Amino acid sequence: MPWFAKIERGLVPKATFDRHVPAHLDYVRELIAAGHQARSGYWQRRGGGMMIFQAESYEAAQAIVDRDPLVLHGCVEYDLYHWCIVAEPEADHT
Repeated sequence: MPWFAKIERGLVPKATFDRHVPAHLDYVRELIAAGHQARSGYWQRRGGGMMIFQAESYEAAQAIVDRDPLVLHGCVEYDLYHWCIVAEPEADHT
């Protein structure tokens, strides 16, 4: 499955943002359970972060991002990229 990256920038005060983080984390856990290999985090310098995940297509990735509570509640603006991986660990065939 292709990989995608949502690069986001915060739009609201931290206190507002923080109210929606638990729902965002629950959503990421749902994505992981559904096989999307999702990972989410923030930049050490405040003001943004990234979520990487797998999806069947760009359209499916967009639908995933559209359901993210941070997006639904207007906490972030973002760019969505299809991430073309050129190097990764080789599979262990032992």
